[in-house]
Amino acid sequence: MTDRVVLAYSGGLDTSVAIGWIAEAIGAEVIAVAVDLGQGGENLDTIRQRALDCGAVEAYVADARDEFADEYCLPAIQANALYMDRYPLVSALSRPLIVKHLVKAAKQHGATVVGHGCTGKGNDQVRFEVGISSLAPDLTCIAPVRDLALTRDKAIDYAEKHNLPIETTKKNPYSIDQNVFGRAVETGFLEDIWNGPIEDLYTYTKDPARPHEADEVVITFEAGVPVAIDGVKVSVLQAIQALNERAGNAGVGRLDLVEDRLVGIKSREIYEAPGAIALITAHQELENVTVERELGRYKRLVEQKWGELTYDGLWFSPLKRSLNAFVASTQEHVSGDIRMTLHGGRAVVTGRRSETSLYDFGLATYDAGDTFDQSQAKGFIELHGLSSKIAASRDLRPGM
Repeated sequence: MTDRVVLAYSGGLDTSVAIGWIAEAIGAEVIAVAVDLGQGGENLDTIRQRALDCGAVEAYVADARDEFADEYCLPAIQANALYMDRYPLVSALSRPLIVKHLVKAAKQHGATVVGHGCTGKGNDQVRFEVGISSLAPDLTCIAPVRDLALTRDKAIDYAEKHNLPIETTKKNPYSIDQNVFGRAVETGFLEDIWNGPIEDLYTYTKDPARPHEADEVVITFEAGVPVAIDGVKVSVLQAIQALNERAGNAGVGRLDLVEDRLVGIKSREIYEAPGAIALITAHQELENVTVERELGRYKRLVEQKWGELTYDGLWFSPLKRSLNAFVASTQEHVSGDIRMTLHGGRAVVTGRRSETSLYDFGLATYDAGDTFDQSQAKGFIELHGLSSKIAASRDLRPGM
């Protein structure tokens, strides 16, 4: 029986060329797996047909939009996950879900090898292969670009020689990855980090400098889950989609970032994630109102590690699973409304209300109705600083 390779298929240049390239290099049949993560663009039936036209023996298409929103984007929102304090893990979140469907397809179609279109110096090769080995240790992986010397120029030449139905050409050299949570653009002139991004790079967001009216939105959360926009009930997917449109219209979520890749190099990426940034901003502020101080402080440490593990391709690791449980446990009281103004590239919180709020007006006010017992403050300060005071006295002794 001919060996079979399940290939993560996007419909773009590298993975389209990889179908025939794998067949020629190792004599295997290729099953293309495309996953709908809300990336928009071409119809998935069109992408499926392209895979067949490029030589795949079978093509498998999965509609995973709600699954992605509920099981991957939502945990990231609840973890306020921002790699290097800025990047909302647009691509990193999608890889473990794609891996899940690759493994499923491999079992269904009797494949022993899984392929992906990553290079040897990117993050995604790690995310795919570590994820696959975590879910199915018996499967092996192949990366045509990395393992079979399929360079970008060779891919373009191969596509032109074989008349493959692919849009990417030498005149459009960008590498683009997108899903409902955001969009990433790299390569081309962006590799010179002195070059500024041009407006043509953006599709999820409009120019924040253009004249436009401010947009006020109220986001309702229940136990850390966005459940309504301006009082209209939504699913998590619908919340992201709605805010992609509204925050994107205000230019929210544009990022130009030189980031630390897992493999040790720095890379320049252009991101746009309007819905993600708006939701994380709102969720962070609601936690400020509803989460107890020490829990909130510790959670911020967990959030950083959660984001790093996700970025580093360790979604299925034991530590990541344990951190998931911790984050989920912190969301019990994260319920209420956040009002935001979307304007000029910013999502600015202007109001908060919650029945589970820890904000006590009587304790906070300096006006009439103040219930805070200020007589207790002096003793508190004495005890709070006592150990530092004792240490300072020691350090001031002669000869110390």
